[in-house]
Amino acid sequence: MSNPIAFLRLIALIEGISFLVLLGVAMPLKYFAGKPGAVFVFGWAHGVLFVVFGFALLRAMLAAKWSLGRASGVFVAGLIPFGTFVVDRRLRVWETEFRPQPR
Repeated sequence: MSNPIAFLRLIALIEGISFLVLLGVAMPLKYFAGKPGAVFVFGWAHGVLFVVFGFALLRAMLAAKWSLGRASGVFVAGLIPFGTFVVDRRLRVWETEFRPQPR
């Protein structure tokens, strides 16, 4: 993807889904069904996706020349369940506004 904000949106949505699966499926399996393996697998996958989300956010921030406040807001949304889905509306607008800078 040539638009770093489009890539950020994609990764944010995947990361948000992985967070909800971790909290809504894996954690109950661990504590109510005695299956801690689900938390290990989904926790590891979510961790990797969160790191990719962080790098995608940094790339979008630098390419679009976002303020630290805007980038911080997107980052905090990634820490809150359903946060990435809420911020997706704004990311969609910022994606359409993005114009790559000539090199």
